[in-house]
Amino acid sequence: MKKKHVYIYSPSSVVRDRAAFRRGVKRLQAIGCEVELDEAALASHQRFAGSDEVRVAAIGRAAASGADVALISRGGYGLTRILDAIPYKAVARATERGTAFIGLSDFTALQTALLARTGATTWAGPALGEDFGAEDGPDDIMQACFEDLLTGQGEGAGWQIPARERAGSPVQKRAIRDAVLWGGNLCVLTSLLGTPYFPAVDGGVLFFEDVNEHPYRVERMLDQLRQAGVLGRQKAIVFGQFTGIRKAPHDKGFGMQTVVARLRELIKTPVLTGLPFGHVTTKVLLPVGAKIEMAFEERDVVMVWGHRHAAGDAGHATHAHHAH
Repeated sequence: MKKKHVYIYSPSSVVRDRAAFRRGVKRLQAIGCEVELDEAALASHQRFAGSDEVRVAAIGRAAASGADVALISRGGYGLTRILDAIPYKAVARATERGTAFIGLSDFTALQTALLARTGATTWAGPALGEDFGAEDGPDDIMQACFEDLLTGQGEGAGWQIPARERAGSPVQKRAIRDAVLWGGNLCVLTSLLGTPYFPAVDGGVLFFEDVNEHPYRVERMLDQLRQAGVLGRQKAIVFGQFTGIRKAPHDKGFGMQTVVARLRELIKTPVLTGLPFGHVTTKVLLPVGAKIEMAFEERDVVMVWGHRHAAGDAGHATHAHHAH
């Protein structure tokens, strides 16, 4: 197999953990990737990986690289600052030529804006440092999903809704067809509401995750999206992983389960949980902006995309990675 070309660039925060960056590069090389580093990948300006202009230029170089994959070094903060300057048409053309733009967290801003402006598909997935550069090595499922994408094999993801939710979960057997998958980091997504960079997706599957956000802040953001009419227009809402939550003594039982249960009471749209995606080591890759099919029954959920499956094949995704 011809070596896959992976372009590493830094559109958000400065790379603080250079050891993880170097480990990530070596691990990509070890699985047979040819790694190209953007000239400003390790640039530094205040808390950012270079000035706004430097990071806009880096996105342009990633789009012009002809790489199979354009992978962010890390997330953090920085993309919402430059949404007015990103070369969306160039990035969309690069995706049409076969470059998969992959990232998470702050990268949600670029993904969401690109979808709103051009309809192009990108991938919610790993970052170089925190995933490939992890001290204990890359997670097996994350790496298998990444390698599937490199070889054109990736077709889906499957998971189980956590057992503790089974009793109160109003999830009956259902199949969803022809729905645009979109979403990402909840905080970043909500910050774009009301701007030209928030997609008008009706009948989609909206997923989100977040880190270091107390459940009351999560609930407040969900209420904003719900009251703006976004949640009720979707075919399904999917919760990924919400991590780094520090509970307060006066919460008195208020937590993420409370937030999910209340949302289920307020909207008719099915609300699913347990998606293996977020600021966690075990994460699947998800095609943001692509049409998907989804089937769920009791605790089992499977999501499929691509053109290799027949319409009724949701239960038999040949390359669906199941994370429990």
